[in-house]
Amino acid sequence: MSIIQKIHAREILDSRGNPTIELEMVLANGMKAWSSVPSGASTGIHEAHELRDGEDRMNGKGVRKAIQNIHDIIAPAIIGMDVQKQAEIDQKMIELDGTENKSQLGANAILAVSLVIARLGVMVQGKKLYQYIAELSGQQAKMTRPFFNIINGGKHAGNELAFQEFMISPNLGSFSKNYFAAAEVYVQLKKDLKETFGGVATLLGDEGGFAPDHLNDVEATLDLLMEAIRKAGYEGQVDIALDVAASEFYQDGMYNFGFKSGKDDMKTSGEMIALYETIVEKYPIISIEDPFNQDDFESFAQLRNTMEQKGVQIVGDDLTVTNTKRIQQAIEQKSCNALLLKINQIGTVSEAIEAFKLAKSDGWKVMVSHRSGETTDDFIADFAVGTGSEQVKFGAPARGERVVKYNRLLAIEEIL
Repeated sequence: MSIIQKIHAREILDSRGNPTIELEMVLANGMKAWSSVPSGASTGIHEAHELRDGEDRMNGKGVRKAIQNIHDIIAPAIIGMDVQKQAEIDQKMIELDGTENKSQLGANAILAVSLVIARLGVMVQGKKLYQYIAELSGQQAKMTRPFFNIINGGKHAGNELAFQEFMISPNLGSFSKNYFAAAEVYVQLKKDLKETFGGVATLLGDEGGFAPDHLNDVEATLDLLMEAIRKAGYEGQVDIALDVAASEFYQDGMYNFGFKSGKDDMKTSGEMIALYETIVEKYPIISIEDPFNQDDFESFAQLRNTMEQKGVQIVGDDLTVTNTKRIQQAIEQKSCNALLLKINQIGTVSEAIEAFKLAKSDGWKVMVSHRSGETTDDFIADFAVGTGSEQVKFGAPARGERVVKYNRLLAIEEIL
C-alpha cells in the first residue's frame, strides 16, 4: 500500500518573497506528505539548474514551468511506483530529465518530488525521518554542531561587507546548550549594534543575521562578534566561522572588496591568503568556506595546506556544489577538508547521499546547509542527523524558516 497515487504541486513564496515549489503526494493507503524547495542567492555556476519561467511575471522567477513538468512528465512516470524505492525513483527522474545539470525538468521540480518520497517512505515504515536517512546512507545517526550566521554581508545583505557570512559556533557539549548560547550572543549583538550605530543597524539580511550598513571591514566586524560573545558570558567557549563566498566578488583575476560600494578595493589570491592568515591568528576562527573563486582548486589547496595545521577547516561550497565530479576533483587536488552539502545543489536525496559518502571517503567533515531563500520545510535537520554530518548551518537563531530547523534538532536531541 506504499504506492504513489496522486501528486500535486503549487507555487508558493520563499523567505525572500520569490516563488518556489510546494508539493503534496498521496499514497494508495491514504497517507500523504508535503515538501517545499529552497533557493540560493549566492549560487555556484556548477549547481544543478533551478528552472524559472523567465517571464515578466514575478520578475521572471516564477516556477510554473517546473510545476507543469511535475504534473505532465514526472507524475505520469512515477505514479504506481513504491515510495520505499528512493534511489530507483530518483534515478527515474534523472533519466526523464536527460541533462547533465537537470535543466530540462528543473532541479527544483525533481527535488520537490525526491524530498516527499523520503518523507512518505519513512511514514510507511513507521520510523523517524533521521532513522530512515541513516538507513539510506548506511550511517549512524548522531547529533550535529550548529554554526549560526549572525552578521550577513555579500549577496545576503544590502551593506558593503564583502564576506557573506560571519558565523558563531558555541562549543558547550550539547546541541541545546549551543543553540541557546547562540541566541544569547545574538541578542547581545543586537543591543551592541543599536547602541553603537543606531536602530537601523539591527535590520536583518536574508538569513536572519544583522546587516549593519556601517561596516565594511572584516576585522571590525569580527571585533563586534568577539565583544558580544564576551558580554554574553561565553568568552573562550564560542568559535567563529566565515563564508567568504569569494566568487561573488571575483573580478578579472582579483578579489574586489569594494564590489558593493562601487569603489574598487582589489586583492590578489596571495593577499587573500595573507588576510586569512592574519585573522586566524587574531580570532578563534575554525572554518573558512569558499575563500577563493569557484574554479580555483589550486588556491584552495594552498590555503588548506596552510590552515590544516592550525586546526582550521577549508569548506567547499561553490567549488564542489554537492556534485561527486567536483568533489572528486577537490579530493585529487587536496583543495578542501570539508564539504558544504546543499541538497538542492544536486537535486535528489540519493545524489546528496552519494556526495556525502564521497567526501567522507577522504576524511572530510560535512556541513549540511540551508539556502538564503528558505521555507518552513525542516527536512535538512533530519538529513544532517541521519547521515551523521558533523556540522550544520541554518542561518541565525531567528526567523521562522531558520529556527524551524534548529527546533527540529532540539526535538531529535531529546530522542537520541
